[in-house]
Amino acid sequence: MKIEKKIWPEYFDEVKSGKKKFEFRLADFKVKADDILVLREWDPKTKEYTGRKISKKVSYVLKTKDLKFYSQKDVKKYGYQIIQLK
Repeated sequence: MKIEKKIWPEYFDEVKSGKKKFEFRLADFKVKADDILVLREWDPKTKEYTGRKISKKVSYVLKTKDLKFYSQKDVKKYGYQIIQLK
């Protein structure tokens, strides 16, 4: 399955360079190994896509509810997922 998500410019560059090989996301969508994650660069200042995108194959997904980065309401509803990329 192909899944599209927004990514901020500083993280886009790290994924593109190969330095960043994972994504930490709210688990409000289904993803599994062998899916394709399409990351579309999103500028939070202009609130627009930049036109750059990168596709990565998902190799591993870990889901958890023990971290405190999102609202408790969203965490209770969705949990977390950490996505390792190839």
